[in-house]
Amino acid sequence: MYTYSISEARAKFADVIKASRKHVVQITDRNRPAVAILDWDEYESLLETMELLSDSEAMKEIREGIKDAQAGRTVSLEAAKKDLGLL
Repeated sequence: MYTYSISEARAKFADVIKASRKHVVQITDRNRPAVAILDWDEYESLLETMELLSDSEAMKEIREGIKDAQAGRTVSLEAAKKDLGLL
């Protein structure tokens, strides 16, 4: 993570934006974290993750899927495609 004070971020704005494409950039105000700047794709990914985590039905299905996989209750990709009519 890169850290800039507000005044540094103002003076090096282009550098801050470039850095945010690869790392989360923290902007501090009086040595305290104030703002995080991150790549747009990372931001959208976080929103999608939060949406999924807040969907209780989807989380229930994910947990069931994990339990099935751990218990060995799986099918091959070919069998799944066949069941879905993709083959």
